[in-house]
This record gives sequence, C-alpha cells and structure tokens, in this order.
Amino acid sequence: MSKRKLTWLNHPKIYEINTWPWLNKLSEIYGHPIKLDSIPVEIIDHELKHFDIVWLMGVWERSPIGKEIAMNHEGLQEEYRRVLRYYSTQDVVGSPYSVYYYHVSSYLGGSEALKNFREDLAARDKLLILDYVPNHVSIDHLWILEKSDVFIKGTLNELMTKPYDFFSVGDKVYAHGKDPNFPPWTDTVQINAFSSEARSKTINTLLSIAQQCDGVRCDMAMLMTNSVFNKTWSDKAGSPPEKEFWGEIIQAVKNKYPDFKFIAEVYWDMEWELIQQGFNYCYDKRLYECLASLKVQSVRDHLKTDLDYQNKLLRFIENHDEPRAIPTFGHETSKAASIIALTLPGARLIFEGQTRGYKVKIPVQLGRGAIEEDDINLIEFYDKLLRVAPGREFDEARWSLCETKPVSMNDNSHNNIISYQWLIDDQRLLITVNYSSNSSKAHIIIDDIDYELFNWRFTDLLTGNKYNYKGENLNKNGLYIELDGWKSHIFRVEKV
Repeated sequence: MSKRKLTWLNHPKIYEINTWPWLNKLSEIYGHPIKLDSIPVEIIDHELKHFDIVWLMGVWERSPIGKEIAMNHEGLQEEYRRVLRYYSTQDVVGSPYSVYYYHVSSYLGGSEALKNFREDLAARDKLLILDYVPNHVSIDHLWILEKSDVFIKGTLNELMTKPYDFFSVGDKVYAHGKDPNFPPWTDTVQINAFSSEARSKTINTLLSIAQQCDGVRCDMAMLMTNSVFNKTWSDKAGSPPEKEFWGEIIQAVKNKYPDFKFIAEVYWDMEWELIQQGFNYCYDKRLYECLASLKVQSVRDHLKTDLDYQNKLLRFIENHDEPRAIPTFGHETSKAASIIALTLPGARLIFEGQTRGYKVKIPVQLGRGAIEEDDINLIEFYDKLLRVAPGREFDEARWSLCETKPVSMNDNSHNNIISYQWLIDDQRLLITVNYSSNSSKAHIIIDDIDYELFNWRFTDLLTGNKYNYKGENLNKNGLYIELDGWKSHIFRVEKV
C-alpha cells in the first residue's frame, strides 16, 4: 500500500462496480483476459477519475452449489434471457451474496490482484470498499462442518413441511437465510445474530477484510438488529443479547482499525437506529422513493431533517438492487434526480453504467451483461456534473436548505423548485432544481448572505452562463429563478 495515509471525506463520491461483468467487458474490449491487477491505466484515470471511493461489488469466492441453484432457478432463467438472449453455464456465476469464502475470487485475480488494484487507487487518492454479508453464508460454507451454534437450526418435521425454508447436512437441519418479508434465499444458511460464536466469527472475518480495503457495504444490515432478528427468529434464536449485534461488531473492528468505515444497506426507516449503532453511512431509500414518485414536497420535507442525520445518508438513484435509472425516471427526469442525489450532504453513489445511460439491469448471478449503446448526451452531462458537484473543497462546508417564494400571487410553481447551498469561507454554491415537467419560477431566499449594495455574479457551472444582479434587488426580493421542466442551476455565487 501507499505510505501516504488516505482519509475519508465527509461527503464522498462513490462508484459502484459490478466486478465480474465489468472485467469481462474490459476483456472483450481489449481482446485479452483482464483481472484486477491488469486493468488498463486509462480505465482507472478516465472511468474512475471523478470519484473518491470505488466499491468493487462481488469480489468474494462464490458458492459452487449456489452457482448450480442459480443456473437451475426458473425465475432467474427468465431474467438471464431478458439480459442475454442466449446464455451459457459460463455466464451464470452464482450470487455474490451467497459467499463461499471471504477470499478474492481466483477468477478475478485473487488477493494479490486486489492488493495491486488498491495500490493503483491509492496512488490517485482513491479508497476501496468491499461487501460484507452479515445475515448468511452459502449453504456449502466451511462453517457448516463445525459443531457450533453459529446458524439457526431446524427440526426434521420443519424440513419435511417447509422444504424451501430448511435444508439438511447429514443429520443436521438448518434454516436458509431470510428477510421476513420475502421467501428464503435457498443458496444460503441463516447466521444466528444472537450467537456469541457467530459474533466472534463476524469480527474475525471483518478484521481480515479490513486489511484489504477501507470500508465495507453491509448487505441488509437491519436484519441483524435485535428487534428485527427477534421478530424473524424469536422461537429459534434464543434471548436477545444486551448489546446490539452492530454495536459489538463495529466497536471491535474500529478498536483495531479506527478509520475503517461501515455502510449499511437499510430499509424500513431504520437508518437513524443503525447510525446510532455505529454505521458511518446508511442507504437513503426514502429520498430514492420520493424522487422516483416525483413527490417534490416529500423531497423537501426529507431535506429538512437534522443535518447530523443528513450527513450520514448515502444518496443514489441507481444501484445493483434497483432498476436502471433511465427506465425508472426517464431521460430528463433522471438528470434532475441525479443532480439532487449528487449535490446533497452525505455519501453520493453512482452505479457503473448509469453515466452511460444503460437500461438493462443485470442479475447479480450473471458474469456478463448485455451490449448497450452509450448515450453520449448523458456521458457529457455526468462528466460535467461530477466535475462541478461539491467535492473536496466543500468537504467542511456548511449545507442548508433555501426557501423558495412565489413570484406572483397566482403562481404556485415555486413549489416545484428545490434549492439549497454549500458555504465555506467566501465560497458559496447554490443548487436549484425544477423537479417537475412544468416551467417554474421562484424567488430564492439564501441564508447567511448580506448583499448590501454590491453587484453579484451567479455563474452556472453546468452551462457557463453568468448572471449579474444588484444587491439592493436581491435584498428586496431574493434571487429570481425561472427554469424549464427538469432543468437546474449549480451556481457559484460571488461578490463582484
């Protein structure tokens, strides 16, 4: 690793890569096999240039039995055909969330290849995060062979009456991994969050992972909280321990690696609970749903929550679990949504293919994706947005929501405009987004600014256009904004 110590930004830009298909695509482009230690320099310098952190999704060894299950699963076969009209057994590599062993897959180059890639990132001031799956491991994981209470066990009767919920290994019956709202994952075995032995193994696994990266994204993290786990497995898990699973795990890992960060995939409005248990960032599913349903007032209300909470949310409009942004939002709406998601406080996530306008969601069990044409308009848009979105220079800045007022008594279109600012020293960024299809007008009231009688320049960093205003008019009315549907400004605000 580089001797120079890299630190996490408060508001990092994260790039998620579906590792297996990404390397296969690069191999096809360059005409030879590409592993993690042979990624062309121009790919790192170009595709990853605007990001502070790279998340390699799916690097761990996948289960051989899990691959067979994925290959023969009828529902998944329909998904494979949707993505690849003709697919082979080589294309189905199994789920990255049915982990066979927390060791970098040999197909991707192994641990040394990951180490080399991490060094390449560090040389460019970029950090690396990987996955951790706390709820389950694959059904053929080595822990199965041990005599322990690591897993949730079942009975022979349960195996006979609920064959999709339980499976057997020899004379032992185990439960498949489960989210209480969905059928079990039949390629997994359920870890007992209340087991002291399971917690010890989790800590040791994460200490090993912490030597290889700078943080982990924890899959379905809320499933391991005392309340959810007790509700899901109350009759089988035993009594909830006094200490929460994550409180114990995160503290133990950070005692040795204090700069190591934890990101929670979390739903059901449990973000604040997991933040209190030690997570540095939590998925902001609520913002995603408000943006996808075009609920402008709901977005604004969400952004009025406490700033300590806002700073620990991870914003996105696309990731490997969600549908692609273009089919979900539409072309122009996706631009407006992405400007909001990439200019708010907290962590900001872009999924590989999002900036190219890809429309086909790849099942995580596939090692190859569909061939799609690049959307040049979106590539140029994202390149500009990622360059001008608040970055390192605004990492210690103060963020605040701005008030929008009507331009006239009979015009309520100001309610379509979302506006907020970043402020540090004499640097100020003002973001205004018309999150509707209608042309909208507003007067923007900016806090912490005294226009006095100076002239002021508002430079739109997205277009380069400059707008000059007199301080006395700004003091009287605020900043007048008129935006066509789905259009935005990212203003640099300066006293002339």
